[in-house]
Amino acid sequence: MVAGEAAFSHSLLHRLALANEIKHHHRVGEQRHQCGEDANGDMPSDIRRPQPERGRADEPDEADADSREKPLSQYAIISDLPSPFVVAWLPRVVASLRPDARLLDLAMGRGRHARLLARTGRHTFGVDVKLDAVASAVATLRAEGLVVRGWCADLTVSGVPRDAFDLVLVTRYLQRDLFESIRAALRPGGIVMYETFTTRQPRHGTGPRSPAHLLEPGELPGYFEGFELLCSEEVEAPEAVARIVAKKGAV
Repeated sequence: MVAGEAAFSHSLLHRLALANEIKHHHRVGEQRHQCGEDANGDMPSDIRRPQPERGRADEPDEADADSREKPLSQYAIISDLPSPFVVAWLPRVVASLRPDARLLDLAMGRGRHARLLARTGRHTFGVDVKLDAVASAVATLRAEGLVVRGWCADLTVSGVPRDAFDLVLVTRYLQRDLFESIRAALRPGGIVMYETFTTRQPRHGTGPRSPAHLLEPGELPGYFEGFELLCSEEVEAPEAVARIVAKKGAV
């Protein structure tokens, strides 16, 4: 198996070991109408094409019927550059992890942070609801000599594999019922890095507006009660975001 070319269904990943122990895979090429051949032709029978996911703030999607906004919108504020928060904290976080650590970019989009994770030399994984985004990220990073094992999943339907990762990174994505799954996905001593918009962001005139996609002041740390807080802050400029770096207990 060429791991850098594989995109896995989430249900399949739950049943299989990660990294080199994964035996079944779907090789992704160009997706949907741009496929040179049927993209589903060699796909295991339990793989389904995920539906649009509610929560991301940097991918275009259909308007939310309740809020009349695009919850996954590509606003002018969004760029493909890595978050300065991730750039600053990732080296010190990775330095505290074991050499064979498994790192997950959750809601990876087109891989702006998966690239940073893969450059650490640790086993890097990424998950996103959009098959074309996963395929593009995996292929682009492979061309750079980086290995990212990506899979597609609708995280509103299934959570993250339990006790599987030493680092879970989330940026510009908010799905409140996923926090418990993120906690459970971390191995003992694992670390979560999380950054997303707060309710103060609409004052900037950009970004999501629906309360479903915005954190309330002081909300984020509460989801990681019992973890050791290495960093917790909220800022209002240039974006209104909450950030946290938190470590799960060793036992």
